[in-house]
Amino acid sequence: MLAGLATIQACGASDAPALYGEPYRPQYHFSAAHGWLGDPDGLVYVDRHFDLYWWGHAISRDLVHYEQQSPLAMHGDTGGIGYFSGSVVVDSENTAGFGAGAHVAIYTLFDKATKNQSQAISYGSDGESFQFYRDNPVLDIGSTEFRDPTVFWYAPQQRWIMAVALARDKKIAFYASANLKQWTWLSEFGPVGAHEDAWECPDLVELAIDGDPTRKKWVLIVSVDWAHEKYFVGDFDGREFRSTQREPAEALYVDRGLDYYASRTIRDYDHTESATLTLGWVNTWKYAQAAPSSWGKGFWSIPRELELRDTPDGPRLVQRPFAGLERLRGDAHAFERRLPRGTHPLSEFAPRSNAYEIQANFPTGLRNRFGLNLCVGAGRKLAMTYDTMSRVLSVDRTNTADVVIPHFARTAAARVDPVNGRLDLDIYVDTSSVEIFANGGREVFTLLTYAGERQTGIETFARRPGTDMAVKAWELHSIWR
Repeated sequence: MLAGLATIQACGASDAPALYGEPYRPQYHFSAAHGWLGDPDGLVYVDRHFDLYWWGHAISRDLVHYEQQSPLAMHGDTGGIGYFSGSVVVDSENTAGFGAGAHVAIYTLFDKATKNQSQAISYGSDGESFQFYRDNPVLDIGSTEFRDPTVFWYAPQQRWIMAVALARDKKIAFYASANLKQWTWLSEFGPVGAHEDAWECPDLVELAIDGDPTRKKWVLIVSVDWAHEKYFVGDFDGREFRSTQREPAEALYVDRGLDYYASRTIRDYDHTESATLTLGWVNTWKYAQAAPSSWGKGFWSIPRELELRDTPDGPRLVQRPFAGLERLRGDAHAFERRLPRGTHPLSEFAPRSNAYEIQANFPTGLRNRFGLNLCVGAGRKLAMTYDTMSRVLSVDRTNTADVVIPHFARTAAARVDPVNGRLDLDIYVDTSSVEIFANGGREVFTLLTYAGERQTGIETFARRPGTDMAVKAWELHSIWR
C-alpha cells in the first residue's frame, strides 16, 4: 500500500463509503483525498520522483500511483491576497539565492481589494513548505487580467523564461530572468484567429517531429474560454514565439471533448525521461463546482505522452496514453466480431465496474454508421458514433449522468480521418470520465460522465451489417486499493 493515500478508512458515519471508494471517485485518475483539485500548478521530475502541485502536493514514483503529502504550507504573505495558478521550478544552480535545488513556486498573486493580478514567488528547500518572498510581486504591470505563469529554464541562453497570459487581450507575453526575481519583457504572441473571450494557462514545450531529434518545433498550448485548449506550432528563439503553421480552416485543439483544461507538461530536472509527459484538469468552469462528488471537486487526466507528427498540413500534436498505465491491466480479453445491424450487448467483455480500457479497430471501407455505447444501464448510456461518409466521430453524453448537473454540455464531435483505411480507438473508462484516443492519439476526446454504479454495460451498434471489429480489453485495477 501507498503511505497515507492508499489506506482505506471510513469517512464520517460507519456506513459511509470508504475513502477512495466513494460514488464517482476515479479509480486510476489522480484526485485529492478531500477538497478542491483544480489546475495542475507545478509538475516536476526530480530526484527520481514526480512532484505534483496544485494548492496541495502529491508525490509519485511511477506516475500511476500517488502519495498525497501533508497540506501544502504557504508562509509569510501579508494577507489580503489570493493565489492563482502558476508553476514550480527546481533551481538546481541556485540562481535565485534560495539554495541549490530549491523548489520555487511562481504564481499569480491576486489582490482581493484592487483585483490586481501580478506574479509572485515563494521558495522552499523540501518542496513541502514555501516561504513568501519578501519583495513580492516580482512582476506587476498593473493589470486585472495578467495570470497563470509557466516558467522553465532555457538552456541556450542560460536564463529562465516565463509565458504568462494577458487574458482578455488574448495574448501570451514572454519574459526572461536570470534569477527568478527580476523579469524583462521579451515579446507577445496573439491574438491569432481569436474569437474567444479569454486566454489562460499557457505552456510552451519543444518536441521532435516524428521522433527525429534533428527536427524540432515548439508547441504553445493555451487554455481558452475556461473550457478548451488550443495549440500553435512554431519556433522559439529564447525571445519570441512565431507560429509556422498554415492557418487551418478550424482551430487546432488539444482535445476535442468537453472537459480538458489547463494542462501542464512535466519538467524533467533529472534529464532522464525520454518522453514529454502532461496532465490536464478534467473539468470545465461552467459546471466544475456542481460535481456530485462527496469527497471534493475535480481530478486530473491520465498522463499523456506528447509528440509531433508530420502531416500534409504541417506538424500536428499527437497524444498517447502513458505506457506505465499498462501495469494496471487485469486479464486480457481479445476477440473479433462482425457487427450486425442494430444494437447488441458486447458479451465478450463485461467489466464489473467502470474502470477499464478498450482498444477497438474498425475497417472503414463499408459505408456505415456504427459505434459503441458505454456506461449502459438503468436506461442511460454514452454513445460514441463514427460515420464513414462524413468521417466524423461524435460522443453523446446527453443521457449518461445519473444526476442532474446544470449546464452539462451534451455532445462533442470532430472529423477523424481513417489511417490506412481503418479507425483505431483506445478508450479509457473510469468511474466519472471517458478518454478516447483516436488513431494513435491524433484526436483525443475527454468527457465527464458521472454514470451510476449500475451503468457498466457495453453495446455495439450499426446502421448496416458487415463492419468488422477487433477488440482488446482489460479491466483496470484501482490505484487506491
